[in-house]
Amino acid sequence: MRTDDFDYDLPSGRIAQTPAEPRDSCRMLVLHRETGDIEHRMFADIGEYLRRGDLLVVNETRVLPARLHGIKEGGGGGKVELLLLRERGADTWECLVRPGRRMKPGARVVLGDGEAFAQVVGAADDAGARLVQFQAREGRFIDALHRIGEVPLPPYITRPLADPELYQTVYATDERSAAAPTAGLHFTNGLLDRLVSEGAHIARVELDVGIDTFRPVSEDDPERHHIHTEHYRVSEQAAAAVAECRERGGRVVAVGTTSVRALESAWSEDEGGVRATEGSTELFILPGYDFRVVDAMVTNFHVPRSTLLMMISAFAGRENVLRAYETALSEEYRFLSFGDAMLIV
Repeated sequence: MRTDDFDYDLPSGRIAQTPAEPRDSCRMLVLHRETGDIEHRMFADIGEYLRRGDLLVVNETRVLPARLHGIKEGGGGGKVELLLLRERGADTWECLVRPGRRMKPGARVVLGDGEAFAQVVGAADDAGARLVQFQAREGRFIDALHRIGEVPLPPYITRPLADPELYQTVYATDERSAAAPTAGLHFTNGLLDRLVSEGAHIARVELDVGIDTFRPVSEDDPERHHIHTEHYRVSEQAAAAVAECRERGGRVVAVGTTSVRALESAWSEDEGGVRATEGSTELFILPGYDFRVVDAMVTNFHVPRSTLLMMISAFAGRENVLRAYETALSEEYRFLSFGDAMLIV
């Protein structure tokens, strides 16, 4: 298995720059993983593929206004950009910093119009992330962050959003992520209500979407790729919902690869089911992985050579997935975060 096995040509013009309006008016490619058959539908039709008793599992994390701009103190200044990835302590965050080469431990940055300050206190990992301590000029840093921070769109989205809420799911709650769980962007409150009225159930998990969302695999051998940890939480209610779904013969339908990662990370071989748990996961799902929890998946069309494309290839078969992507390109589907949806059943 090589990283090149998960490559394909994605023209820049096929990358969606704005979301569909309304959210559920996007297209949906349906891939039947047992047969490889493909159907072309609209996302609002998803209820036709759900059975009474199925459980939709959504990731309710919310995106922080995690991109900050500032000026380095001393040495002639210079513009600095920080992207908050994960909180490591009281107002201490793991961050991507640009330009990183000039931001060594001790470097300080003035943020906004002096509303807050940042100081590099160390290296976070071998991929260029830094540990940064933040302090507001007045009050709490989190309040200053909401005044001066920006919602960090992926680098392939080059148009500013008129409304940052377009990059949040309608069920997002706790602000913890550097990126949105984008498969959930297609749902409206009205669609969710209709699915529940037709017999579907909904459970919520949390997984803080982190650095690997922005980064393709650079190693030739994907098994040598170091996947970053992400914090996740599966509550007692969510674990019970999965167990009850199994008892009634329903399917667990994960909304997004982040929900898949949370559910599969919470699987307990000893207990024979999903356990309520919270912690960090380094689970890297490649072809050959034995899925214990997820029976169907709502996802988007992913970046070439990415861990996410590898995950759905593990779920539906690499040949099926790449053929579906080729079909989607020929049928002019929209790709990536604001693009169209894919349902794998």
